[in-house]
Amino acid sequence: MMEREQVRPLAPAADRPSSDDDEVALTLKKLRRRKLVRCCGCVAVLLLIQAVVVIILAFTVFRVKEPIIKMNGVTVTKLDLINNNSTTPMPRPGSNMTLIADVSVKNPNVASFKYSNTSTTLYYHGTMVGEARGPPGRAKARRTMRMNITVDIITDQILASPNLSADLTSGVLTMSSYSRIGGRVNILNIIKKHVTVRMNCSMTVNISSQAIQNQSCKRKVDL
Repeated sequence: MMEREQVRPLAPAADRPSSDDDEVALTLKKLRRRKLVRCCGCVAVLLLIQAVVVIILAFTVFRVKEPIIKMNGVTVTKLDLINNNSTTPMPRPGSNMTLIADVSVKNPNVASFKYSNTSTTLYYHGTMVGEARGPPGRAKARRTMRMNITVDIITDQILASPNLSADLTSGVLTMSSYSRIGGRVNILNIIKKHVTVRMNCSMTVNISSQAIQNQSCKRKVDL
């Protein structure tokens, strides 16, 4: 009796590896890799553009500029004069003289300039004869803020000066002032800069008309 040969079934065609399938998988893998590289490249380019824009803005629009303080004018009031047997009147001893300074603060920045108390000191030939402090405030972006600073001058300090006789003869008082404004510029809570503005002024006050004849100011800004 002949033994039947055992016949093993062939594997299905779908289970057998194919070179076409390998090529398709490799192609898909290459496509995914290209897409990933392109995405990474786009992100890198966008970040680079943003960095360049931020740098340009930081050195142009967002660059902190110096606030400009200016003495627009000075008015002398409450000056009590006496003749005292001389052709040139002089301040009455024991009286006070009031000087009102019109000061403006120009803010050229794109953000507001917030400053603390302002201080102004008045000198007569190097001797301090008056001092005043102004309230804190805020100068809006690219705006100019004006303020009046009132300084009460002690005339006894002027009368005690050895230079008074020469000034009375010339009819003018030579005085100088020092003003200081300290504050901060805050741009989008990113750029914060402390700013201090100092201004020195020299002026001559006409005794008879109680007006300022000449005035010269120099300012210095610390960033």
